[in-house]
Amino acid sequence: MIKKAKKIEVFGTAITITHTKKEEYVSITDIAKYKNPDAPADIVKNWLRSKNTIELLGLWEKLNNPDFKLVEFDQFKNEAGFNHFVLSPKKWIETTQAIGLQSKSGRYGGTYAHVDIAMEFASWVSVEFKFYLIKEFQRLKKEEDQSLEWNIKCHLTKINYRIHTDAIKENLIPVMLEKDQIGRVYASEADVLNVALFGKTSKQWREENPDREGNIRDYSNVSQLVCLANMETINAVFIQEGLEQADRLTRLNQIAIAQMKILVDDNATKGLSDE
Repeated sequence: MIKKAKKIEVFGTAITITHTKKEEYVSITDIAKYKNPDAPADIVKNWLRSKNTIELLGLWEKLNNPDFKLVEFDQFKNEAGFNHFVLSPKKWIETTQAIGLQSKSGRYGGTYAHVDIAMEFASWVSVEFKFYLIKEFQRLKKEEDQSLEWNIKCHLTKINYRIHTDAIKENLIPVMLEKDQIGRVYASEADVLNVALFGKTSKQWREENPDREGNIRDYSNVSQLVCLANMETINAVFIQEGLEQADRLTRLNQIAIAQMKILVDDNATKGLSDE
């Protein structure tokens, strides 16, 4: 699930925060506007000219990015600090395959940095600004946690109520498995559940969706995730009872069909099935 960009305000300066999977990136272009609202990109480029900055970025990449190009990084590190050295965020990213910085265009355009790096940049701009930025960032995280907790409780209350009613929608979400699917042996129990609910393994889904990141469950809606959670518990019981995988798969598929008939009811899951 991809989150929308959010903004916090520090000393009257709006700072944009975006999310990539589980990581958060902060607009250092916005932070730079605190010093120079007319030319924030120049502030970022000046920061990138420093040898200390290059060493900081390189260390972060070594710790977090297995694809980071060390040879190209060493070239930048050796040249950094000289008068002739100029480096743009885009050149750094493309040359070293860095992931700590992002260069964006469009509505939320500018240079973004992983929150770890962004705080270092903020300190370079102004130590006082950094402390207030940290405070506002922590406040935002607290609000997000409280909002998420409330939404989960609200959704689960509605869904659990609906599961215990008799109304069943005619359209089936999971399909009835074929005999050859039931007869196969799946390497992981996670794929047993995937086949029972989605009719395919994680590998099959990735082959069908080469341009998408993550896995099949990352694109599931709330109803499917609730059904998966229920099936995990039931499958654990089946395993303890010694049921063969083929028998468990058949029964889990039947359970998935029955539960999803209920969960997809428009009145019960209105507004809950969006990814």
